Amino acid sequence: MQTVRDADGTALLLVKRSGESSRVRDPATGEERYVDNATLTVVDDESPLSTAASGVPAPVRRVMGAVHDDRTLGLLVELVDHGPLSVLEAMDAYDMCESDLHGRLAEFRAAGLIDEADVAGRRGYEATAIASAAVRLLRGETDGPT
Repeated sequence: MQTVRDADGTALLLVKRSGESSRVRDPATGEERYVDNATLTVVDDESPLSTAASGVPAPVRRVMGAVHDDRTLGLLVELVDHGPLSVLEAMDAYDMCESDLHGRLAEFRAAGLIDEADVAGRRGYEATAIASAAVRLLRGETDGPT
């Protein structure tokens, strides 16, 4: 499989090349269709797996890179639903040791999913718009900005 671009510049996955036409797959929909080879350009510097992943909304891909288990996802959901939260509130409310909590918060910050916030004069964190959009998408909610 290869990444190709059509005449409009859309990245597609090349499934099968024939003499005059090729079968391509749209990573956003999974739909396959035949297109004229003359309208396709091979993209050598983009992995076909990265192209396939591009069909998943960017906020969800960002969460997937930062969340490795259900507890971590739960922490992010709590920040989206009930944040901002101070670090002390989070340590009291959730079953995580301090180092685990800080490690997960650091991953969220690096991924752009949370920002530091002042919570009643204490250091805390709040979810970013990207995190909120991702949680909506993961819940299957389609209304609102993504």
